[in-house]
Amino acid sequence: MASGIVNNVFLIGNLTRDPELRFTPSGVPVASFGIAVNKRIQNKQSGEWENDADFFNVVAWFKLAENIAESLNKGDRVVIFGRLSQESWDDKQGQKRTSYRIIANVVAPSLEFASCKLEKNAKVDLPIQGSQEDIIEPDIDFDNDDIPF
Repeated sequence: MASGIVNNVFLIGNLTRDPELRFTPSGVPVASFGIAVNKRIQNKQSGEWENDADFFNVVAWFKLAENIAESLNKGDRVVIFGRLSQESWDDKQGQKRTSYRIIANVVAPSLEFASCKLEKNAKVDLPIQGSQEDIIEPDIDFDNDDIPF
C-alpha cells in the first residue's frame, strides 16, 4: 500500500484561449488558460462513434507562467503535468459552488503536429530547495481576493 497521497494529472490537449499573464500584488507571475482534451465516445442509441471533449482550466506560476504566456497561443497542442486542485465557496445566493483546475508543474508544446525551435532561458536558482509546488503555497502572502481568476 502506498505511504503517501498521489495527486498527479497528465493531459494532452489544445489551448482554448490565449494564456493570460497576471501578477499577484507581490509581483509573482501567474498564467491561466484553458485546454480541451478530445475523446471518442460511442453513442448508446445509434452505436456510432462521436467526438467529444473535456475542458479544463490550467494555472501556472513563476517563470513557467511567463514562458507559457510568451510561447503559446489559442489552438496550440500542449502536454501538461501537474496536480488537480479543488476550490469551494458560497455564491451570492448562498449556493455551494465548486470548481476544479490543474496546477501545472510542466507545460510543453506537443510536437505531434508542429515543430518549434527551443530557446533556453538562463537557469534561476530558487531560494528554497524543492519543487514549485513546495514554494507556491507557503511563501506567497496573498488572499483569495488577490488571485486574478
